[in-house]
Amino acid sequence: MDKRITSLIANLKRRNIEGIYAVSKDEARQRIKQLILRSSTVGISGSKTLDELGVVAFLEASGYEVFNQYKPGISREQSLQMRNLGCRADYFLTSCNAVSEEGELVFFSANGQRTSGIANAENVIVVCGLNKIVPNLEQGLKRSREYAATLNCKRLDWKSACLGEGACHKDICLEPEYKRMCCQVLIIESEIRPERVKVVIVGENLGF
Repeated sequence: MDKRITSLIANLKRRNIEGIYAVSKDEARQRIKQLILRSSTVGISGSKTLDELGVVAFLEASGYEVFNQYKPGISREQSLQMRNLGCRADYFLTSCNAVSEEGELVFFSANGQRTSGIANAENVIVVCGLNKIVPNLEQGLKRSREYAATLNCKRLDWKSACLGEGACHKDICLEPEYKRMCCQVLIIESEIRPERVKVVIVGENLGF
């Protein structure tokens, strides 16, 4: 483990957040499985990082009750119900758009399901690839707006104002002309409850 990761884990600890390092995707899946009690429910947010990690299918195959709003074959009504249940689950599994070297976590959300789950769940597990570590909070917000949001809009074929040149135009990126990705912004600077939030840092690049 290099000094940057060691320092980040120490800075997370200062903020009442547990940092866990996993050298590979396989180790990360196993560590996440160990963190979740088998009798518990699990909510998830939409996340390219979680998709690349394959952790949702891994937990489902291991017998965990996952409120998976993206499960093939379910109706829109069932998907919305899963989203609502997931926000109040025993564990909420998500990824961040950025984490500063000082330990601040940045999350953007379009419809609020992600931010609601992080705020409401009894336990939150955040997955973070090495590519999402930035020097400071300012760079974290910049990365989230000008890089992650743009790529997610392209992935989902959303018409947002940032698509043309990759620069944020939050002053004009409003409904109904545009479909905006970064509607809600959540920054975790510290946690009041010890052990509620855990960050699994994976020693690979994951997601946007």
